[in-house]
Amino acid sequence: MTTHTEPQHSRGYYLRMVIAGSIGNMIEWYDWFVYTTFAIYFAGQFFPKGDTTAQLLNTAAIFAVGFLARPLGGWLLGRLSDRSGRKAGLTITVTMMSFSALLIAVAPSHATAGYVGAAMLLIARILQGLSVGGEYATSAAYLTEVSKKGWRGLGASFQYISVTLGQIAGVLLLVILQFVLTDEQLNDWGWRIPFVIGAVAAVAVFYLRRGMHETDAYSTVEQQDSRNRRGTLAEVWKHRKAAFLVLTLTLGGSVAYYTYTTYLSSYLVNSVGLSKEDAARVNFIALVVFLFLLPLGGYISDKVGRRPVLIFFGLGTTLFTYPILQGMQNQPTWLWCLAYTLLGLLFVAGYSSVNAVVKAELFPTEVRTVGVAIPYNIAQAVFGGTASYVALALRDAGHEPWFFVYVSVCAAISLVTYLVMRETRDVELIAEPSKSTASEARSSAKV
Repeated sequence: MTTHTEPQHSRGYYLRMVIAGSIGNMIEWYDWFVYTTFAIYFAGQFFPKGDTTAQLLNTAAIFAVGFLARPLGGWLLGRLSDRSGRKAGLTITVTMMSFSALLIAVAPSHATAGYVGAAMLLIARILQGLSVGGEYATSAAYLTEVSKKGWRGLGASFQYISVTLGQIAGVLLLVILQFVLTDEQLNDWGWRIPFVIGAVAAVAVFYLRRGMHETDAYSTVEQQDSRNRRGTLAEVWKHRKAAFLVLTLTLGGSVAYYTYTTYLSSYLVNSVGLSKEDAARVNFIALVVFLFLLPLGGYISDKVGRRPVLIFFGLGTTLFTYPILQGMQNQPTWLWCLAYTLLGLLFVAGYSSVNAVVKAELFPTEVRTVGVAIPYNIAQAVFGGTASYVALALRDAGHEPWFFVYVSVCAAISLVTYLVMRETRDVELIAEPSKSTASEARSSAKV
């Protein structure tokens, strides 16, 4: 395989590129996650009055629909990113996210316009799904490509650091609004505030991303490779082994991540019995701690490899999910729930800290974004996006512990992948596409 020497830049250059890529990603995922953060307040606004669990199920179903749109968004926007550049892909994703957040903010309630509001919520969620379907893979490729070799794990960990910062911003806003508004005000109109903020912030990110630099890896491929070949499904099919690896290594991680970072708020209130305020406190503190675990995991992966960090996640989540979630019900105080949540997130950090870089390292530059986007978003749609719905449905049927087993089994499936795949840490990102079958080498070397 013919490779090119990685261009040398100052440390400040790498830092500026990583920060520029991370800020926009944070706002994108803030807009995505405030839906679940505030769901307990607006669930009753768009559906007929009735059982709270039924309203949450309807809201969770629309949340899952957004995930179903992600594979399509991954293909369309991933293809754009591989053909026209990471900057172009990231600019379009944030435009779509801004519009969808505004749509939710102005959607009328069921009492005002019947199911019109629910329909607007559904349309907005589909647009958000298309947006984040392209955002994840494009930002993963961007942050991996702009990071210096030997530090890619740490640099790419900012992908999930920015995701988590978006969640923290949403939870912090919830805590603030709970302090300044009454429960009735939050239920009636206060839940709209975070979506207005998200729409405005996304507009600011649009202008920030217009000034971003293209990555060296993409610029090299742009000069050497035919544009018509980049980002095509035919190219992805050549690297189907790598694509299958992305799907299976994502499966358990996505279920565990959404269980501990999004579904947990509803679980602590409806199943454990904590107040909404205590649940928000647990979620906020846990996410702040989780934030600092992510760069640590990325740094460790640069030293010992990606596989050991992923195996730590798979093994820990498989063995400890059931006792963690059951333990919260056995000791239903916010301090005990915080301790259990932190233990769960310690394991999840093993996945979240390296998942962006390990997936990007499986593909060559000319198909890196769409190659990651399609299988990743399929796994997210089938497993991550349905986690809350599966949990609530099993709870409604009186079989809530089955969900704990479900999370453990999903993690175990991914653990098998981590055990059999080979290391990706030393893969070269800048290669001569016309004289190499970079991804075939990557994918066949992984199993």
